[in-house]
Order: sequence, then structure tokens, then C-alpha cells
Amino acid sequence: MNKLRGTGVALVTPFTPAPDHAVDYAALRRLVDFTIEGGVEYLVINGTTAESPTITTEEKAEILRVVREHTADRVPLVYGIGGNDTAGVEQTIRSTDLTGITAILSASPYYNKPSQAGIIAHYERLADAAPVPIILYNVPGRTASNLTAATTLRLAQHENIIGIKEASGNVEQCQLIAAHKPEDFLLISGDDMLTTSLISFGAVGIISVLANAFPRRFSDMTRHALAGDFKAASKLLFDFVDLNPLMYEESNPVGVKAALEGLGLCSSAVRLPLLEASENLKSRVQKLL
Repeated sequence: MNKLRGTGVALVTPFTPAPDHAVDYAALRRLVDFTIEGGVEYLVINGTTAESPTITTEEKAEILRVVREHTADRVPLVYGIGGNDTAGVEQTIRSTDLTGITAILSASPYYNKPSQAGIIAHYERLADAAPVPIILYNVPGRTASNLTAATTLRLAQHENIIGIKEASGNVEQCQLIAAHKPEDFLLISGDDMLTTSLISFGAVGIISVLANAFPRRFSDMTRHALAGDFKAASKLLFDFVDLNPLMYEESNPVGVKAALEGLGLCSSAVRLPLLEASENLKSRVQKLL
């Protein structure tokens, strides 16, 4: 799985402006080119940054087809399939054409707040069903439950679970995973601003929001860190210190879509229940761009 080392970009889904908010496939192709030409190592399609809860099954299939066709094997593809109904997620995995997909990224079940044993049973069932490897996704700020280090390490023993996107913000938890995981299990940062820190003790890279808008700078930062040049990596990381909080001030991907609009790549439109970035937020993002 060395192909998933470095920077993966959690692609947003561009929409046309109000009132339609249809998927903007032309902008999606532009974004694919922009990020690949910017140097990212792989793309993540239909993750939560893509507003996957508000995209229809038919749209998801078309997005996958368009990105797969337009990428044309230039970089590996990871596809997001998650949810809080284990049987439903399993059925989605079985019914999705995963041709050309390197791995599935699957967020831990949200809202239900399952026990750690329930989380383990959920992922083991998905991993048994999946024709491609599974990457766990721990983001307790969104799901209301945490994959503990012990749970992650237990799941790391499954032959079809190859890594975790860790967005808990708990560095000690990430260190425990790094210290005890199988050698080939991928620890991937899920927090842009912790990327260099996690790489310093064993992470293999990042699945990034900021890399939508700053693929060159962010992938360069990650490569410096992976090469052990943390001085150069930190210099690039510090460029994002003021911008990164704005990406989440009105929820993700509202902030990064405001940045992408400022760069002329797509509109800042999002689907309800999210609202497009306020003029105040757009102004502050534009100033930092």
C-alpha cells in the first residue's frame, strides 16, 4: 500500500450555484486536474468532505464514473462508503462497481454511539464483504464515538483492513497506534495541522481538506516531513495556521469551497443543511489567499 503514502485529497463535490445546486461535473474535472497536477499522491472520492450524506445514489455512481474516467490511472483512487446501518453499508459495498479503486474509506458509525465491541463487529463485517481493502476513519467530533487505540489495533489484525485515517486530534492515542500496530498498517493523519507531528512518529501521510485548494504546497509539506526535513515541512505548515480555522468556522467543506471559489475552480455552493459561506467568511478567506 505504498501508493497511499503521502497526500490524499478529500475531494469536495462542486455544485452549480443556487437555486439548482446540481453536481458541476465540469468543475469536478477541473479540480481533479488541479490536484493531480499539484502533486497529490491520490484522490479520495465521496468522503464526508464531498457532502456524501446529501448526494443521491445515482449522483455518487456518476461522480465515481467521471472521476475514474478523468483520472485515467494517473493516481490511485480511494472511495468513501460509510454509514450507521451496518447491513446497509455492506449492501452498498457489494453493489458498487469498485473497478480501479485501491481502497474504501469508511467512517465509524455516527449517532448510534456503539460500544467498542460493536464498532469492531461493524468493521469486521464490512471487511469480510469488501472486494478491496478497508481504511478505518476515526472522527469522533463528527460521529460522537471514538475508535480507541485498542480497537484500532484489534481491527488492524484483519487481513482486509489496511489502515486508519485518524482525526481524533488525540496525539497520545495516535502514538499508541503507531507503537503497537503491524508494520504494514497505515496510520494516516485526518487532521491537516497535525500532519507533520503524526509523520514524526510513524504516520505515512494525510487525507487532506486543504489540499483541495493548495495541492502543491500541502503535498510538498508532506513530502518534506516524510523525508525527515521537519524544518522545511514546518515552514510550509505555518503558512496554514491562520487559514485552517476558517475552513471549519461554518463547517466543512464550507470554508474550503470559499477558498476554491476565490481561486476560480468552482462555486462555493453547498447543499442544505449546510449554508454557503457568509460574506464575512469569504472576505477573510480571500484576504488570506
